[in-house]
Amino acid sequence: MARLTRIIILILPLGALLGACAQTEFVMHTAKQFSPQANEKAIGTYKIGKPYRISGVYYYPNVDYNYSETGVASWYGPKFHGRLTANGARFDMNEVTAAHRTLPLPSMVRVTNLRNGRSLKILVNDRGPFSRGRIIDLSRRSAQLLGVIRAGTAPVRVKIIADESRQLAAIAQGKSVKPIPAAPSDDVKVVRLSDEGDLQQPARSPRPAPELQPVRALPSEPSVSNTVITAKPKIYVQAGAFTHRDLAAKMKRLLDPIGPAEVAEAVIGQRRFYRVRIGPVNSVQKADQLLELVVASGYPEAQLVVY
Repeated sequence: MARLTRIIILILPLGALLGACAQTEFVMHTAKQFSPQANEKAIGTYKIGKPYRISGVYYYPNVDYNYSETGVASWYGPKFHGRLTANGARFDMNEVTAAHRTLPLPSMVRVTNLRNGRSLKILVNDRGPFSRGRIIDLSRRSAQLLGVIRAGTAPVRVKIIADESRQLAAIAQGKSVKPIPAAPSDDVKVVRLSDEGDLQQPARSPRPAPELQPVRALPSEPSVSNTVITAKPKIYVQAGAFTHRDLAAKMKRLLDPIGPAEVAEAVIGQRRFYRVRIGPVNSVQKADQLLELVVASGYPEAQLVVY
């Protein structure tokens, strides 16, 4: 009996040691997945790029550190995994990155899912999305953390983080040796979605128509909060924006046969705009169908907006 007791005494520390080793290995594996060094490879070279055209629509890459926009996000993954991004980084669908049509590469943005309140800091290092009606293409990991994977799309707000984007630009151009900004990781936050703030179209100049609590998430499935924050953002198809009300009213009359069109007034800076939009609709699928109708009616620059 005494001998058996001595064996047990010897085994118990060994088991504890093995358990500690396994736990340490898991922690190190998690840290490796979300380390700044892994993110450093995703920075790539600094690139703005020339204007380009897709499906009849021109996009104009530019430096805009006041950028803030609401719209619909999509995600991409296995098909592009391992390929080079637009600025020469290697796309890893398991990193927290995204593609944007016009922001400088690289940039740092905060993306908020306007349906569940999840908010995440994301590195932009690629061009896209190239599907009509989308404003940002998330990596698979970004989409997973924001709760977009299953639905495939989600209404979001995208806002550039100016200071970190400037720092990334300097590092990518070899003008700075400062440490890179904190690597986007599993640091998901849950924000409260107010009816008058987060779901409101941000004040940014439209291109006129032609004449909290941080929560830890594991690498597998994100665990954000037991509290589910739900909101019902309104999705519209915006056909154009004018500085003259009579032109907006004319477009509205032309769009009335397609759906309930309206003219929404907005003051941005010192200028007054009149946005012509149809809706709202209660799903991205219906919004996409409506967008195609508007585009087919002769308005190729129509886009989805969220309020």
